[in-house]
Amino acid sequence: MGTLSVNQNKLQKRLRRLAGEAVADFNMIEEGDKVMVCLSGGKDSYTMLDVLIHLQKVAPIKFEIVAVNMDQKQPGFPEHVLPAYLKELGVEYHIVEKDTYSVVKELIPEGKTTCSLCSRLRRGTLYTFADEIGATKMALGHHRDDIVETFFLNMFFNGTIKAMPPKLRADDGRNVVIRPLAYCAEKDIQAYSDMKQFPIIPCNLCGSQENLQRQVVKDMLQEWDRKTPGRSEMIFRSLQNVVPSQLADRNLFDFTSLKIDETAASRFVNVVNI
Repeated sequence: MGTLSVNQNKLQKRLRRLAGEAVADFNMIEEGDKVMVCLSGGKDSYTMLDVLIHLQKVAPIKFEIVAVNMDQKQPGFPEHVLPAYLKELGVEYHIVEKDTYSVVKELIPEGKTTCSLCSRLRRGTLYTFADEIGATKMALGHHRDDIVETFFLNMFFNGTIKAMPPKLRADDGRNVVIRPLAYCAEKDIQAYSDMKQFPIIPCNLCGSQENLQRQVVKDMLQEWDRKTPGRSEMIFRSLQNVVPSQLADRNLFDFTSLKIDETAASRFVNVVNI
């Protein structure tokens, strides 16, 4: 790729800055970390790897990057694409082969959503591999829009106020998951991917399931942003500004013990003089 235009340069700087802020805000990467970058072959994970490679060069700390792709044995999967790309970059990498495709196709009826099972199988395999190679952090390519979408999915369909945290200790206690693109907008990532011409590998297993609940929520949020630009960003900001006393979760706030503060100064208002 040649010299960047002014807008392309701004885009690159914005993504790098936002990723750097997220990494710093949540202490995602520390001195001596071995970061396993989970590379799917999609725009998000390519962008994450690109940004982390830059961060590795300019950060005041030293950390390793190991790119890992999971070959799920989907028919027609272009096995040569990622190795060729990573060799050219000079990045250490591993291809983990695990036939989760057959498992998913066997257990999920035709036409039903495969994403949930596929994700669980992939996550379990990657957690195990991270432990095997001594990775201290596992980096995933979820961005700000993913986090906001997950927030609404959990609220609409699970009755919980929960999203994707930028940093998470896995249930097994042995893996710490980080999301360096947590502050980045999907539209910026798409534009950056187009600019860099990453060798995108489509997901043929689930990419055509347009009736997924997530797609419905994504469409809703995009419509909101068209009507009120910046709304998704504001929703994300609200996830960083939670006030438990103004919700209704008794585990987060002690409502039962709430009583009048007898020592509080009187705030009596003389209605007659208003």
